Amino acid sequence: MMMLLLWGAAGLALLIVGAELVVRSGMQVATRLGVSPLVIGLTVVALGTSTPELAVGINASLAGQGELAVGNIAGTNIVNILLILGLSALIKPLTLRLQTIRLDLPAIVMASLMLLVLAWDGELSRADGMVLTLSGVAYTAALLHMVRHEGRGVKKAFADEFAPEAVHVPASQTLLSLCSLGAGLVVIVIGSNWLVDSAVALAQEWGVSDAFIGLTVVAIGTSSPELVTTVISTIRNQRDIAIGNLLGSSAYNILIILGITCLVPDGGITVGRVLLLVDVTLMTAVALLCVPVFITGRHISRPEGGLFVLAYAAYLTYLIMERT
Repeated sequence: MMMLLLWGAAGLALLIVGAELVVRSGMQVATRLGVSPLVIGLTVVALGTSTPELAVGINASLAGQGELAVGNIAGTNIVNILLILGLSALIKPLTLRLQTIRLDLPAIVMASLMLLVLAWDGELSRADGMVLTLSGVAYTAALLHMVRHEGRGVKKAFADEFAPEAVHVPASQTLLSLCSLGAGLVVIVIGSNWLVDSAVALAQEWGVSDAFIGLTVVAIGTSSPELVTTVISTIRNQRDIAIGNLLGSSAYNILIILGITCLVPDGGITVGRVLLLVDVTLMTAVALLCVPVFITGRHISRPEGGLFVLAYAAYLTYLIMERT
């Protein structure tokens, strides 16, 4: 069992390293193409941090472990909102940007409801994947449209974080950035292979379902970069963009990541009844819970953040006590 744990840990480490390479090199290439810092922050970074979930999902679906793929998405979004967002607000009350209220919040709610409805028959087909993916494209288009109407303060914040000077590379090194981007993708693919193989083997060793592994070990592992980034940004009082990317990534996880994953296997992805009725439903309930919390004064207070963290602790306890 120790070898399986080490194998999985190595795979997770490769996923984190690969995601960092993809995000940094993607920012460099986007800058060379003249993409604005605001667009880079809202799309390139948000999608780049979701590449581990995409690689894990595709590998799991090809291996016939579709529940691991769906469990990873549901578990990751629950971690993102209840644990990471809650912990950030618990450390310091969180003020939300207007874009979060107007676009990211509706996107998370609609994406969660779509997944619940599409998976209600116990399967996510290629047609369902196409619906999710096209919705993700529409969400991206809406983001880009909103970019044109953002205020100077927001644009300055993104420029400070993703300014061309901060990620600039000479023209002669553009090829190097592209090679780095490709290397990051290769590292992610290798890491996802190791992580999925070890996760499936651990599930068999422990006598638990693939969904349980996806909801716990894999979901927490693939969310660890966002957790570290958000906590550090909170301590440094530079978390507005990190929180926005966290919420944007959660929407992309369902629409783009899971959508593309559903397009891969011929027979679609089977979604077990327990996974659907408990975990996907909880993920949707968490998204709906954000509506009154977010729009009440456009901030998340310390007590609300504490309740989010306690809710995740209760959910994790349930998984360990009832699903093992």
